[in-house]
Amino acid sequence: MGTTAFDTEALREGIEQRKASTLLSLYADDAEMRMIDHRSQPSHPMVAHGRTEIEPILADVYSRDMTHKLEQVVVGDGHVAWMESCEYPDGTKVLCSAMADLKDGKIVDQTAIQAWDEAGS
Repeated sequence: MGTTAFDTEALREGIEQRKASTLLSLYADDAEMRMIDHRSQPSHPMVAHGRTEIEPILADVYSRDMTHKLEQVVVGDGHVAWMESCEYPDGTKVLCSAMADLKDGKIVDQTAIQAWDEAGS
């Protein structure tokens, strides 16, 4: 793995200030992102290949009327993991936990698992 440091401040800024372009800058051109939730289960995760497929996903999530907070982030030996909490104006909460492999300080492979409040919860 490369020795360039991962930019945790850019991760925090992108998440908490809802800047999809800042978050996109943390991904390698050929990165792969997998998302697992109750719609995209582990056997059939949502998969995006490359920044051109990742960009609209980030743009959608961070354009929504909701708050985002980086709860925790850990960087070590070619990996980064973080937990993000979100809340819609109606009080619906979302929690996302992500683990990613790094190369030269950029995300090359990410798996995220997310869950959110169901109606009536």
